[in-house]
Amino acid sequence: MRYRPLENGDYTMGKPFLVDAAAVGQAIKTRLLLLQGEWWEQLDDGLPLFQNILGTRGDQRELQQVDLLVQERILGTPNVANIVEFQSSYANRTYSFRGEAETTFGVTIPIGYTF
Repeated sequence: MRYRPLENGDYTMGKPFLVDAAAVGQAIKTRLLLLQGEWWEQLDDGLPLFQNILGTRGDQRELQQVDLLVQERILGTPNVANIVEFQSSYANRTYSFRGEAETTFGVTIPIGYTF
C-alpha cells in the first residue's frame, strides 16, 4: 500500500509516498475526514458527522452509537486488521477518540481525532 502524504490537509506531489503502516494511518485519517455527502461520485460514502454525530446530547447510548460509526470507518480502511484499543469522550459538543489499530503489516499504529 502506498499513499500520498498530506500537508495542510491537501495531498502533496513530488514527495516520497507513504508505504505500509504509515500509509494505513494516512488512509484512516482521510477516511475519517471525508464527510457523508461530500464526494459527488458516491454521496453515501463518508463519516456522517453532521447527520449522526454533532448535535447529540452525549449520553452513553448515543456515544456508543457514534463510536460504532467511527470504528466502522476505521475498520473499512484497507489493511486495517483490528482496533486494539479505543477510548472516546463527548464534551462541550466535541467528540474525540484515541486508540490503536493493528495493520495487516503486523504493526500497531496510533489513531485519534477530535470533531
